[in-house]
Amino acid sequence: MSETANVYASICDITAIGRQLTAPQEEAAQHLLETASAKLRLAAKDQGKNLDTMITEDADYGMVVRGIIVQAVCRALDSIADTSPAITQGSQSALGYSASMTYLNAGQSLYFLRNELKELGLRRQRFGSLEVYACADDA
Repeated sequence: MSETANVYASICDITAIGRQLTAPQEEAAQHLLETASAKLRLAAKDQGKNLDTMITEDADYGMVVRGIIVQAVCRALDSIADTSPAITQGSQSALGYSASMTYLNAGQSLYFLRNELKELGLRRQRFGSLEVYACADDA
């Protein structure tokens, strides 16, 4: 690839929301920002849209893109922290002790929430149907 791809947010955007980063987190965040920008660009391309053009045409849209990328990177940084990640669902028992926990972003991957993609116009509702009782004679 000869041209450099746009990165839609920076480390400064992360620190501007009050998130302090250590040196290793800052290095990881830089890579995550590049990856998040590429993933969002691909999501737009899948919908037949050019994200760079949409950002150029509307400054507000660009600010929303920046915010969504920052949130996705912060989620990924939280999951790779030394402290245990947030639990989304948990259950415990007594006597014959049993514990079951589901962690937020346990795979430590970078992802966008459905409502974030919907806010950017990059997620549309799909529908389809399947004829359950179709007979070969009906054709």
